[in-house]
Amino acid sequence: MADRDKGFSPPTTGGASLLTVFAVLCLTIFALLSLSTVRADSALSDASAKAVENYYAADARAQEILARLRFGEKPDGVTVDGTVCSWMVPISDTQELWVEVDVRSTDDYTILRWQAVSTGEWDFDDSLNLWDGEEH
Repeated sequence: MADRDKGFSPPTTGGASLLTVFAVLCLTIFALLSLSTVRADSALSDASAKAVENYYAADARAQEILARLRFGEKPDGVTVDGTVCSWMVPISDTQELWVEVDVRSTDDYTILRWQAVSTGEWDFDDSLNLWDGEEH
């Protein structure tokens, strides 16, 4: 009967338990943030790898055209102005590789331009929402 007289007291949640719950909650949030960062980095690296792959494929195609020019051929898409030959090779939907080469002979040539150029539309917003000194 002595136990009944004392009454029932529930187990207390102490500071250590609260600290443990807080630590688990923080670690869960950090894990989710890390996971989202890894996914974003993976998508970025995939896009970067694809862009590099596309550039080098276009570069190889431009080198092939240059080799054909040096052998005396004139491939389709090449514009000749005197000794200067120029052509474009698509890299992606928004980029092209522009090439200009001065081909004097099969052994003598000078690269004048070998440049990746953006061909996409760029619409910029030049309006500024500035405070005119009056309250609205």
